[in-house]
Amino acid sequence: MRYQRRDVVERAIEVLDEYGLESLTMRRLAAELGLQPSALYHHVPNKQTLLAAVADEILARGRRERRAAEWDRRAVEICAELRDSMLAYRDGAEVVATAHTFGLGAGEPAAQLREALRDGGLPDDLVDVGTRALLHLVFGHTADEQAALQASSAGAIDREPGGPGDFERGIELLLDGIRSRVRS
Repeated sequence: MRYQRRDVVERAIEVLDEYGLESLTMRRLAAELGLQPSALYHHVPNKQTLLAAVADEILARGRRERRAAEWDRRAVEICAELRDSMLAYRDGAEVVATAHTFGLGAGEPAAQLREALRDGGLPDDLVDVGTRALLHLVFGHTADEQAALQASSAGAIDREPGGPGDFERGIELLLDGIRSRVRS
């Protein structure tokens, strides 16, 4: 059977979700597809490129219609969509945050947040800082939430992770600070 790049990414997401990031190796993915590892490099030149494609696909699958007109409500929607997209897949937060950090993919939420903050009237330097701060909050909160969910399901901890309410309050606190700069 001849595979396309999208088939490779699809199977990589299935391996990620079933076994976790530590088990998503090029060798394992090739075996899952019934290929020699060298054949996989026809579709993706290295694991970093594969993870970037996986991150982009995770985000694409979680995309929702934007409903908010105001810049700050759009920022909340973008952050919530990013969180939900990452939570939908085991180790999704780590994959997406890493791809974004290394500039290999997962850049769309940052671009959308920049646009929303610009629409809010922030100067460019604060748009950049505000975007990074929002992304750091989303990535950090979601990674912590995902780790706690996995640990709880394995019986390793007996606490509930901070869920959507905690996340939304954190975003609102950060936006309160950004809004105060818009009014200045």
